[in-house]
Amino acid sequence: MADNRKSQIITQGVARSPNRAMLRAVGFTDADFNKPIVGVASAYSTITPCNMGIAPLAERAQQGIRAAGGMPQLFGTITISDGISMGTEGMKYSLVSRDVIADSIETACTGQSMDGVLAIGGCDKNMPGAMIAMARMNIPAIFVYGGTIKPGHLDGEDLTVVSAFEAVGQHSAGKIDDARLMAVEQNACPGAGSCGGMFTANTMSSAFEAMGMSLIYSSTMAAEDSEKNDNAELAGKVLVEAIRQQILPRDIITRKSIENAISVVMAVGGSTNAVLHFLAIAHSAEVEWTLDDFERIRQRVPVLCDLKPSGKYVATDLHKAGGIPQVMKILLANGLLHGDCLTITGQTVAEVLKDIPEEPSPDQDVIRPWSKPIYAQGHLAILKGNLATEGSVAKITGIKKRVITGAAKVFESEEECLAAILAGKVQAGDVLVIRYEGPKGGPGMREMLAPTAAIIGAGLGDSVGLITDGRFSGGTFGLVVGHVAPEAFVGGAIALVKEGDSITIDADNKLLQLNVSDEELAARRSQWQPPAPRYTRGVLAKYAKLVSTSSLGAVTD
Repeated sequence: MADNRKSQIITQGVARSPNRAMLRAVGFTDADFNKPIVGVASAYSTITPCNMGIAPLAERAQQGIRAAGGMPQLFGTITISDGISMGTEGMKYSLVSRDVIADSIETACTGQSMDGVLAIGGCDKNMPGAMIAMARMNIPAIFVYGGTIKPGHLDGEDLTVVSAFEAVGQHSAGKIDDARLMAVEQNACPGAGSCGGMFTANTMSSAFEAMGMSLIYSSTMAAEDSEKNDNAELAGKVLVEAIRQQILPRDIITRKSIENAISVVMAVGGSTNAVLHFLAIAHSAEVEWTLDDFERIRQRVPVLCDLKPSGKYVATDLHKAGGIPQVMKILLANGLLHGDCLTITGQTVAEVLKDIPEEPSPDQDVIRPWSKPIYAQGHLAILKGNLATEGSVAKITGIKKRVITGAAKVFESEEECLAAILAGKVQAGDVLVIRYEGPKGGPGMREMLAPTAAIIGAGLGDSVGLITDGRFSGGTFGLVVGHVAPEAFVGGAIALVKEGDSITIDADNKLLQLNVSDEELAARRSQWQPPAPRYTRGVLAKYAKLVSTSSLGAVTD
């Protein structure tokens, strides 16, 4: 074994006997001291349905590790439920949790000199948090997705958690009554698993499968299906073999494999959060990657999958239709995937996909054939202009109105904006500005699902624009622009917008423009003063001091 850190601690005989004595107390026998020690990082919790099914997966993973000749060591890490904390002050901890998860996995694995790690996660930040740690440590690693939730059902309609947020907007607009609102709430989330559309959790799991850090088909399995348990056990076996072969994360996470991952994100219509997270993952893997790379890939990769939030189907439908391997094979056959990239199995992407047909089954319409894409180009666009000199991120497909110029309505927080929408104070043609919600200013860069869903529910999705230095949920769609950088807290132009200013959002020309003269902006900037930090102690205060701009991935190291 090329990496002998384990043997340095465990197998040096009497000189290291205290280490061996403590390991005996947790179940090691004489024979176990010559086995690779494999961490199992479990994000199990009952905080969220995304993670409540992970405990049995951790057990099956340990069984697989033992069967393959490894010695598993189980430890826990945290999660924050984005869906539950959405629209509250607690949502400020969501992105923060990504880095807490990464730091905790690094701390446990490096502190205990583990030979490899299998991480199991469900909610949105579990995936990037684990991958950042894996890339940073560079010990053999594999990610196991906790699985997607099955759709809820009401009157013949598939529901997801976003249905509940949109129902609030419909209710406030008088489109549905109390009984219907309650019925949607009661039926939207029927059991364990991560939010069912191509929202952030399923986007990131799909991207990790495409990147080669998870097993084939694993990213779209339902949390409650038996194949998910079998997959966790197989992942444990594959990881032990990767430890023997010393297949390292940085052998897998390369510029080419990140291109593969983002190509799949574009093809499935994935979350804007993938932009933020892959900037951070690339940073940890020391791979050169910028916002401009996303736009480069967007221009050449079509949207092939008809998935929620803007489409028709959910992740379990995608799984039945052939899953991510089918999407990857279509891209590979058309020159948009690097088939020579290594995967955690030791095979190349082309070898993993060799038995997958180049065209999807004609008996389904979840995955479109290459000749009939939903959109000719990808949906995640990078917009720049005097309002976002570093860049911003928008979903630009599935919207009827691709250009809007309107009067700014300015809000200093998400709560202010949501209250205005629910009170009927937002009209067609408005451009809503939510600021001081960035990585430093929030702090924590909250997601804005509550206001964006309320806009959709009120029937204003095609006539109202929204820009923010915060983020959007993977469930958001419409003419909305997030990750505006520089953010307001550091004096970005979004801090200088005044009520009634003319703003242009132009999806065709990738432009985000404040229609005010340079002289006027300079005068406003000379009068601007940074606000006092909202937190001066604790996790959020530390995060605000460390975190980078969103255009670099909001990294903290």
